[in-house]
Amino acid sequence: MNPGNPHLKFASQAVAKPYFVFALMLFVGQIVFGLVMGMQYVVGDFLFPAIPFNVARMVHTNLLIVWLLFGFMGAAYYLVPEEADRELHSPKLAILLFWVFAIAGVLTILGYLLVPYAGLAKLTHNELLPTMGREFLEQPTITKLGIVVVALGFLYNIGMTLLKGRKTVVSVVMMTGLVGLAVFFLFSFYNPENLARDKYYWWWVVHLWVEGVWELIMGSMLAFVLIKVTGVDREVVEKWLYVIIAMALITGIIGTGHHYFWIGAPGVWLWLGSIFSALEPLPFFAMVLFAFNMVRRRRREHPNKAASLWALGTTVTAFLGAGVWGFLHTLAPVNYYTHGTQLTAAHGHLAFYGAYVMIVITLISYAMPRLRGIGEAADARAQSLEIWAFWLMTISMLLITLLLTAAGVVQVWLQRMPADGAAMPFMATVDQLKVFFWLRLYAGFGFFIGLICYLLSFRQRGRLTVGVAQQAG
Repeated sequence: MNPGNPHLKFASQAVAKPYFVFALMLFVGQIVFGLVMGMQYVVGDFLFPAIPFNVARMVHTNLLIVWLLFGFMGAAYYLVPEEADRELHSPKLAILLFWVFAIAGVLTILGYLLVPYAGLAKLTHNELLPTMGREFLEQPTITKLGIVVVALGFLYNIGMTLLKGRKTVVSVVMMTGLVGLAVFFLFSFYNPENLARDKYYWWWVVHLWVEGVWELIMGSMLAFVLIKVTGVDREVVEKWLYVIIAMALITGIIGTGHHYFWIGAPGVWLWLGSIFSALEPLPFFAMVLFAFNMVRRRRREHPNKAASLWALGTTVTAFLGAGVWGFLHTLAPVNYYTHGTQLTAAHGHLAFYGAYVMIVITLISYAMPRLRGIGEAADARAQSLEIWAFWLMTISMLLITLLLTAAGVVQVWLQRMPADGAAMPFMATVDQLKVFFWLRLYAGFGFFIGLICYLLSFRQRGRLTVGVAQQAG
């Protein structure tokens, strides 16, 4: 037990705290820019020209990716020492990499907001190794190089910890996912002039992250939390984890083909993409069975009810968002009409929230009381506020998804399957969707209120715990 913080098994686990705190700060920024975009959908000149829509969208999506990466790194720094049963190889390196990544991330976001994108490319000498201008990979080349340096240092730190310590299925699966994350990011440096070839390999970063190696990271984090909060034998959890990651990798890797339908790739991808994409909901459904089965078989009643709720919630919401909503438009005959519509946005929002946002929050919810020296769980009032946050955010995201789905159906009907044979122009179609976008904006504010409740639950934890300690003294 760590004498400095008796609630941590190893002192070096404390390096996870700044990663979690900064991740939540970036999460707030992501939602704020999401609300800006939501307003711009219905009030086109909102904040123009200070923050054009393309800039707001770029910041929104980049903040999502970066804060999730901070969350994954914090989770690894907390999880791996405990699984390896030894201190982190180099806590100082972890803190140094935190500041490098944080400063690079902040400067990049400021560059998006303060410098025209073409000017940013010139300022960062993108012409030396052109990598900018692609969706989700808009970062300047120098930022991408910084990410590679941070990733290498991070993998070295985690890898040395594992090599010198105990190897468990949970830690090895997480390490495999993290290595895959770093390897597939290298394709962001390959930017061929041929657009079809560019898109072909672009998905090797975007798809093989979110529908491949990230699922391994998610599975390992979920397994770790369930072992801790249920007390179920590790062997049982590990058997489930093997099955889940096998299905995730097989369906996810070959399922990349559902992105190759309309970019000029060989026609065989119409079959491969459709068949294996139809199987992609299976690992997420297995996660639902896994989580609820572990909770049913639990050997202890863990006091952190909020963390247990997040763990169960992430499996159900991920199955709905990544599984069901992905399947709705992933078959080639259906995707012919739905590709690039608001149905894609509906799937993306619920899938990212369910699979990755919620699993990071699950780990934070479990680990933060210990990192803050409070104990296994926060007090009842703080947990109650956090549970309110869970339901507000989750219900709001479900509403956003349903509204975007309805907008996508109407969009397909008016623009791509018109009854009279004359397709409605794009802008005229968007004008018909305005009611859905207004309602989506209100749901977005509901999500933001839920996020504020979640953050306030941390403030309550500290204040109420101090009060209880003073009364006990």
